[in-house]
Amino acid sequence: MALLSFERKYRVRGGTLIGGDLFDFWVGPFYVGFFGVTTAFFATLGTALIFYSASLQGTFNPFTIHVAPPDLSHGLGIAPLAEGGLWQFITVCAIGAFVSWALREVEICRKLGMGYHVPIAFSVAILAYVTLVVFRPLLLGAWGHGFPYGIFSHLDWVSNTGYAYLHFHYNPFHMLGVSLFFATCLALALHGGLILSACNPEKGEEAKTPDHEDTFFRDLIGYSIGTLGIHRLGWLLAINAVFFSAVCIIISGPFWTQGWPEWWTWWSNMPIWPAIEAAGAGQGVM
Repeated sequence: MALLSFERKYRVRGGTLIGGDLFDFWVGPFYVGFFGVTTAFFATLGTALIFYSASLQGTFNPFTIHVAPPDLSHGLGIAPLAEGGLWQFITVCAIGAFVSWALREVEICRKLGMGYHVPIAFSVAILAYVTLVVFRPLLLGAWGHGFPYGIFSHLDWVSNTGYAYLHFHYNPFHMLGVSLFFATCLALALHGGLILSACNPEKGEEAKTPDHEDTFFRDLIGYSIGTLGIHRLGWLLAINAVFFSAVCIIISGPFWTQGWPEWWTWWSNMPIWPAIEAAGAGQGVM
């Protein structure tokens, strides 16, 4: 079905969560709705505050703009605008825009009669952001533990946080999150490569069917997850990668304050290893 004719099929009243018919409208091909309006409001206000912060710094260079959270001395209170208050209001605007966009996706799914897989996946990404700028600072007792807004300043924060816990890559949930991100890339590469191979045949040949795709992986690795299964797998890999990334940072500080290499002492203390004293005594006898 052509996109324009399909558009007429789902461009019907209903499916809204708030506002009813009052906000049930489109701008060109884009559905807006109540949450489209709130997304535009929060995104515009947040962007304006970023530019205001840049003007206070005297630079509009996107690489040097730096919006820092309040100093730790402010705790969980509201800081003056020039001392971290802008960061707080920008964070509120960001959360408002992200949540509004997710709820707008829900309304579009309701209009199309689809499942909520897209807004659920996006909500996991929102959870990861909120973990960094809300949940972790709340657990640590100060908004100053949130990350700054800015390209280089954010990279510095990531580096400093990693060094604060020595080798951050020893964090087991960091390991799991990174592994899942790589697995997601691998699944996407395999899936995308297979679809391109099937749908772009040599000149004079016909496009291949899902049967060919299934056969390829049955011959290659002995099993094909199927056309629906690969999308379920990719969805699960992606949301778990983001979820465990959020877990890895929220336990660093609130629940684990030492260097992450020290966490692995349980491995060397397991009773399956031979006693060091006995091994040394044996070498002395020899």
